[in-house]
Amino acid sequence: MTTQAMLDERYGRTRSPRRRIALWSIVAVVALGLTGALGWTTVANSLASVTSTGTGFTVADAERVTVSFQITSPVGQPVACALEAQDEEHGTVGWRVVEYPASEEHSRAFTEEIPTLALATTGFVNSCWVP
Repeated sequence: MTTQAMLDERYGRTRSPRRRIALWSIVAVVALGLTGALGWTTVANSLASVTSTGTGFTVADAERVTVSFQITSPVGQPVACALEAQDEEHGTVGWRVVEYPASEEHSRAFTEEIPTLALATTGFVNSCWVP
């Protein structure tokens, strides 16, 4: 036993078991609270998420591209999607934001036309979100 430990024991400066239990109880409550908050944040973010899947595109001419895609979104929420057309060098030659009203369907398919400034080689959904 060290000198410090002997002095603490002799003069009553040791920690009581109640104090240790109280400290660990506080740590456990804080840890459970943080775990619950993280879980709720994860669930809340996934409920409002929108995913999109491109199903095809057609380059009509140098002035337009047609994009087909499917979105999965929360029921009863409006959705907006940014569509993009690019050329051979991955430069953006067309851009369009489309908005869709709320629907009772979880998954929907769309075909939209993107006006372009030059000949595009691809068209796709850049992103979708709940406005």
